[in-house]
Amino acid sequence: METEQKKFLLTAKKSENITEWYTQVIVNSEFVDYSAVSGMMVYRPDSYFAWDTIKEATDRMFKEVGVQDVYFPLFIPERFLTKESEHVKGFSPEVAWITHAGQSELSERLAVRPTSETIMYDSFSRWVRSWRDLPIKFNIWASVVRWEFKHPTPLLRSREFLWNEGHSAYASFEEAEAERKVILDIYEKILKDYLALPGVRGRKTDSEKFAGAIASYSIEHLMPDGWVLQGPDHHSDGQNFAKAFDIKFLDKDGTKKYVFQNTYAISTRELGAMVLTHGDDKGLVLPPKLARIQIVLVPIYNELKKEEVLRYSRSVNESLNKSFRTYLDDRDEYSPGWKYNEWEMKGVPVRLEIGQREVDSVSVTAVRRDTGKKETVKLDQLGQFITSLLEDIHTNLYTKALKFLESHTYSVSSYDDLKKLVGSGIVQSPWCGSDKCEAKVKEETGAKITNLPSDVQDKAVGQKCIYCGEEAKFIANFAKSY
Repeated sequence: METEQKKFLLTAKKSENITEWYTQVIVNSEFVDYSAVSGMMVYRPDSYFAWDTIKEATDRMFKEVGVQDVYFPLFIPERFLTKESEHVKGFSPEVAWITHAGQSELSERLAVRPTSETIMYDSFSRWVRSWRDLPIKFNIWASVVRWEFKHPTPLLRSREFLWNEGHSAYASFEEAEAERKVILDIYEKILKDYLALPGVRGRKTDSEKFAGAIASYSIEHLMPDGWVLQGPDHHSDGQNFAKAFDIKFLDKDGTKKYVFQNTYAISTRELGAMVLTHGDDKGLVLPPKLARIQIVLVPIYNELKKEEVLRYSRSVNESLNKSFRTYLDDRDEYSPGWKYNEWEMKGVPVRLEIGQREVDSVSVTAVRRDTGKKETVKLDQLGQFITSLLEDIHTNLYTKALKFLESHTYSVSSYDDLKKLVGSGIVQSPWCGSDKCEAKVKEETGAKITNLPSDVQDKAVGQKCIYCGEEAKFIANFAKSY
């Protein structure tokens, strides 16, 4: 029993050692686990429920804008990967290769999907003939393998992860460009309404863009340690892949043209961002929509009153589970205090404590996970109370994260000030657009440009580059990054 009790305790504090804290939380809470394959993990029921909920909500919104689900093979012929030079250069170090089937060596190596552009666009080249075949708006829900060698971390940097891959093809550049706002708006809504995560939207620099794209756009998250984690993204691929795979169509004017393409994704990395942002020294704190169990009921009794308390608890559970995801923890072998620790570690949003006092007063004692606040609630008001409480918990988590983002986003025009603030948040500074200046700042401070925030670019007018002093073209977000 003592060993099991320790499983639900953390020895690391989030404010002192966030790396160790994170590792303990995701494993001790039974959210994920390590597997026998280095760098690959197991999604346990709570994490997979959260991802499945994100997946279903995102997919529903995709379908509302005409995106269709498809599936393509996991394996990609080597000759496909080499067709687009920037693309293969960007992924080659991370590709896992299949060389044998049984005892027989394959005539051509097969890549285990690091991303699906090349296997899909071979088909696109055969399917697209006329402007009538466009647009194509496809999406895959899949796993990908990238053999990271930079200290794999579950959810944040795993060698296999789950994601959506959106792939589109349009007749014109303007149509392709218009898609970006639609998709990023969907991602932003998912982040806010389901994960309670704010983010900073903007364009990536050329050195940080997706391999093979002409431009990449991202939503970046600020973590509690002052470092930034990249979230969902959208890539404008122009005609690069269309030319590599000969995806042409006969336009209305009778001329043959290459299509314009986009790709976009959201991944299980968001679960890591959620854990880092909302968790505390007691464990996970789950947004209610992503919690597999939203309410746990803990009966408190002695042998004399056991049956009466359990009967009342079962009745409360039956009335709630019609509208909420509930669990009645009536295990005899554990004390109420032990159960409190377990469910706090697992991040269940609401705990209902039910003892003889609650039975006698026809009430429950509700405890919210995010603040620890306790409240006695009459049974006839419980359903409405829980509905409001879950909404308030979500709002509180988002508001707290947004306030942290806003209070740790700094606007500076002095390089000395930038150097002092790097590592404590996002430093917004004027930048000339030079790759050289970008590289020198990264070399000297460890901070990269995470993106060029969309909402402040007008402030670059009249400013000087933070590094070289030349005329600034952009406001850039500098930060240390996961």
